[in-house]
Amino acid sequence: MNEIKCPNCGKVFSVDEASYASVVNQVRNKEFMAEVQRRAEELERQQQLQRQSDKLQAEQGFQKQLNEKDKELERRNAEIARLEEQVKSASTTKEAELQKAMAEKNAEIARLQEQMKSIAQSKQGESRAKQLEHEKQLAEKESEIARLEEQIKGIALSKQAEFDRALAAKDAEILQLQGQVAQSQSQTQVAVLKEQNKATQLIQLKDNEIASWKGRLDAEKNDSMRREQDIRQGYELQLRQKQEMVDYYKDLKTRMSTKMVGETLEAHCNTLFNTTIRPIMPQAYFEKDNDASGGQKGDFIFRDFDEGFEYISIMFEMKNEMDQTATKHRNEDFLKKLDEDRRQKGCEFAVLVSLLEPDSELYNTGIVDVSHRYPKMYVIRPQFFIPLITLLVQTSKKSVALQRQLVLAQSQSVDVTNFESKLNDFKERFANNYRLASEKFQRAIEEIDKSIDHLQKIKANLLGSENNLRIANNKAEELTIKKLTYQNPTMKAKFDEARKNGQNKNIAESKDDADTQSGLDDEQEVKIGDRIIYKYRYCTVIDKKTENGNSLLVVRYDSGQTDVVEDDKSKYSVSKNIRS
Repeated sequence: MNEIKCPNCGKVFSVDEASYASVVNQVRNKEFMAEVQRRAEELERQQQLQRQSDKLQAEQGFQKQLNEKDKELERRNAEIARLEEQVKSASTTKEAELQKAMAEKNAEIARLQEQMKSIAQSKQGESRAKQLEHEKQLAEKESEIARLEEQIKGIALSKQAEFDRALAAKDAEILQLQGQVAQSQSQTQVAVLKEQNKATQLIQLKDNEIASWKGRLDAEKNDSMRREQDIRQGYELQLRQKQEMVDYYKDLKTRMSTKMVGETLEAHCNTLFNTTIRPIMPQAYFEKDNDASGGQKGDFIFRDFDEGFEYISIMFEMKNEMDQTATKHRNEDFLKKLDEDRRQKGCEFAVLVSLLEPDSELYNTGIVDVSHRYPKMYVIRPQFFIPLITLLVQTSKKSVALQRQLVLAQSQSVDVTNFESKLNDFKERFANNYRLASEKFQRAIEEIDKSIDHLQKIKANLLGSENNLRIANNKAEELTIKKLTYQNPTMKAKFDEARKNGQNKNIAESKDDADTQSGLDDEQEVKIGDRIIYKYRYCTVIDKKTENGNSLLVVRYDSGQTDVVEDDKSKYSVSKNIRS
């Protein structure tokens, strides 16, 4: 029975379970509907605020784009005005320059005419020859004046053409800017229309979504009311059935063995075993499990032997609780611990003797086999304690011979297994050593490859260095006084003067050396340290070598440059005067 207090009068009255459940359902349905309505209104407000926010953001975006376009239009107008001012200023400047040039030419013409008049007046009394000379000079001046007038006209025409071209270019640029402004305005309008259409579509989608959610809420509300009615009817039916079962088991409990009154379940089972099983199985072991070395222990362990061979072992767990216990336990809560105890203590079977769940029809019918969850495990009531022991003992005695043969076969199998395990261990260690050796060998090969690659890079760098030295040598060979004195007339003149003086001296010395050595070249061989003349340049032999069957000389010029030349006496001559 449940008590309910009236909020108005304060009176407390009792109601049964069905009435209390009905009141709770009424309150819960009312609160549920109120919560659904509140959530729907809140969702609608959120959707409305979201639409307003989207609309405001779209308007702000449109306004920002319009402001940017207005600023761009103002900037373009300012640019057009500036260009027009530049055109006007350029036109005014050109006209002023033209007027100034015309005035200067007119003044020059007037000055020349005055000079002509003064010359004519002052020279009237001179001779005819001087008069002709003056007339010739006058004709030259007139031709000069005509030429200057033609130049003035040409300059004026070119300035006018240039002004016309600049004006046409500015007009074309103004038209282009006006076209861009018109195009940007049309693009802005199109963008505004697109954004408005997007905002309208978004609002329509939000409205459709709100309508869909409202329909779903109504459907869920109807479905919940129907399910609630079905659940209420099912619970009322189950409540009646449970009440009938409670009444039945209360009557069953009152008719149970009176020996359990005032005794615990463990004491009852111990007493039952000693009075029933002990007379017929005096050598059997049935004692409490006091070994908690593994962290937990069971209640009782039963073992029996046949000529020293253990053919059966059972781990027992006893569970009982008072009717007034607040938290009711279930048998399934202890199955896992019982299986762990059985494995730890090396028992073959596990049995849970339980008075838990007194209203369970499953456990009240007899011996319950739970081997589908835990191997060789049973759940029984206390009245089936002796029958289950007797049944398991008789079953195990029939298989004693088989168990002995199994133990012998297992011992033999252990030997084979140990041999196989040792062989597999040797294979694994050998494979591991082989793998390590292979990895180290592979790493060594990789290091060798890296060293080869490194040496190849060094070789490539050395070859590149040699190539660069050869290019530098060629550039030094190509360097001449002519290139150094290019566009430098002062140094060019000095070098030309020095070259003339030096060439005369070198030519004389070369001719003397050539005449002196011409008879000895066939008999003497060039040695390291000799001075030779190669291509009209003095150099010193610093080394001799042979490549591909060709004799080569390594020489150093007086400038310090080194070169390799062919050892061909027809291409060089030995200087006798400076032979070392």
